[in-house]
Amino acid sequence: MGNALWYLILNGKSAGDDAVRDAVADIRQRGQSLAVRVTWEAGDAERYVREAIAADAAVIVAGGGDGTLSEVAEALAHTGQEASSLPTLALLPLGTANDFATAAGIPDAPLAALELVSRSPAPLIDLLKVDGDGRVHWCANLASGGFGTEVTVETHDGLKKMLGGLAYVITGISRLGRIEPIRARIHGEGFQWEGGFIALGIGNGRQAGGGQVLCPDALLDDGRLDLTIVPELSGEVMSTLGTLFSEGKHAALEQVAVRGRLAELWIEAEQPMTLNLDGEPLQARRFHVCCTPGRVRMHLPAGTALLGG
Repeated sequence: MGNALWYLILNGKSAGDDAVRDAVADIRQRGQSLAVRVTWEAGDAERYVREAIAADAAVIVAGGGDGTLSEVAEALAHTGQEASSLPTLALLPLGTANDFATAAGIPDAPLAALELVSRSPAPLIDLLKVDGDGRVHWCANLASGGFGTEVTVETHDGLKKMLGGLAYVITGISRLGRIEPIRARIHGEGFQWEGGFIALGIGNGRQAGGGQVLCPDALLDDGRLDLTIVPELSGEVMSTLGTLFSEGKHAALEQVAVRGRLAELWIEAEQPMTLNLDGEPLQARRFHVCCTPGRVRMHLPAGTALLGG
């Protein structure tokens, strides 16, 4: 390992994790300069990213779940600098579900995740850019709406801590009898759909909400959004919904899903709806979502299924 500075921006919930502390100590003992900054309140990640850039850090490691990853990626995007002039991005998965890390094949063990930085390249990856309230938001993994979003927002932190991804399944099953479709028009170049939906996924990554694989073919480097719409279901099809979300059966999803792949799209809903941007709920009636190609460089395992070339 070299002497180029790494910054670990660590979600405050994981500050006392012994495995993380041991991994940091191990990496430092190998001669790697590694600064640790712990987030406590809104805005901390952006402030630490600016600090890392000012310190000429080579790598910024997001230590947390999908939300922490998106928060750090958003802070890098906010600089306005080209990806080639920014520190590379890495992920130390410490969230409940770790949907991005699971799909990408990033190790769960803190030391293995940090070692990945030294032994893997950092190809350019896309980010999602979302405008739903007149302000630009960025998302690294997946924007979701409908049933999956409500499950993610409603799942209690204590339940998530005890049960991990299973907590989302339990919350989802409890909602099965009270799903209200969201009526919207979704359109982009070469794509138009209108009706009621119960789940929506707009993927840079492939899964969210503790293992809901909404965009099974999404790639991080193709310059396109993968769109999945699950329309409102008839009574006889509704019985498959538990399987669809709790067991992640791709076949069940394929039977009902509407797919699209496009550079940008617009959502126009009849009533205010919520898009979940890797844990950040954003409510509006109209959204513009676009893919920003090659916005950051990220360390990913060799051969990950999320890269196209």
